[in-house]
Amino acid sequence: MSTESPTAALSALGVSIWLDDLSRERIASGRLQKLISERNVVGVTTNPTIFASALAKGEAYDAAVGALAKAGAAVTDAVFEITTDDVAAACDIFRPIYDATAGFDGRVSIEVEPGLAHDAAGTIAQAKQLWEKVDRENALIKIPATIEGLEAIAATIGAGISVNVTLIFSLERHREVINAYLTGLETAKAAGIDISTIHSVASFFVSRVDTEIDKRLDAIGTDEAKALKSKAGIANARLAYEVYEQAFASERATVLLAAGANKQRPLWASTGVKDPSLPDTLYVTELAVADTVNTMPEKTLEATFDHGVIEGDQVTGSYAEANATLDALAALGISYDEVTALLEKEGVEKFIVSWNELLDTVSAALEAAK
Repeated sequence: MSTESPTAALSALGVSIWLDDLSRERIASGRLQKLISERNVVGVTTNPTIFASALAKGEAYDAAVGALAKAGAAVTDAVFEITTDDVAAACDIFRPIYDATAGFDGRVSIEVEPGLAHDAAGTIAQAKQLWEKVDRENALIKIPATIEGLEAIAATIGAGISVNVTLIFSLERHREVINAYLTGLETAKAAGIDISTIHSVASFFVSRVDTEIDKRLDAIGTDEAKALKSKAGIANARLAYEVYEQAFASERATVLLAAGANKQRPLWASTGVKDPSLPDTLYVTELAVADTVNTMPEKTLEATFDHGVIEGDQVTGSYAEANATLDALAALGISYDEVTALLEKEGVEKFIVSWNELLDTVSAALEAAK
């Protein structure tokens, strides 16, 4: 009988487990290192919500805030100092994993300011600024997959900077994200940059799709509608993996791969289960497949370690069934395009709210430290 933990089994299948959380306390206390040692964690993702929460309850930041207050730092500059310091420190912890995995893992993501989501030039400038400030080659700069974001992704990859594309909800947008990545690689290659040093992941959001569609299914209320509950998120993500397989088998991608390029792996994001009637590891076990990343809140990570059942590849044989699920939703009058556009809009708005909370928290802390 195997004594392998579910997180080890998941890793053996080719799923990279990243933790969707970071704080100075987690770094300094050794808790991050412990998850690397005991829970097969090989990377970290952050976002404005994560940092807003870390700073709202973090005595670990008092010294840094005191020093910044003394130096008369503006609030935005202080936020950049604090968050990039945390990311650089986490990058150092993950560096051995980065080296051991040829750059695929050991990654720590930091997001551009969410208010720039519809400003391509502003995003490009800030991506470069963050990359230079963190100054670690195992960082990933997070850029949202808005229409304007696509241009910024291509330009940032083209400058040789590794990118985590965030807030992808639709298959169409996922195709456009891969296109932006390939365009960026072509630009970098033409500029003489070693494209084997450029990495990217495409963060495809899962549970939020179910939350929105399940609301609509409840409103319809028929047995047929109820039978489709909590199936859309997984079906959509499985088809995103098919998009990934097709895109990287194309002639265009093959030429780049032969020149040393890396595939842009799908990353399953928003994997915490919101509905208490569902298994709390649903978005981990049902999306298990090689060449993916699953970024998990600690609660989901612990649930997976404790009782996740990893039964091999749950994705590549499921495309017909996944398409049937999306077709059934459309037949009930649920508009896929409307849902995914709404989720993108709300995703950006939620991060802007968190960013403002972060600014308020740091502003109050700077005042108090004066």
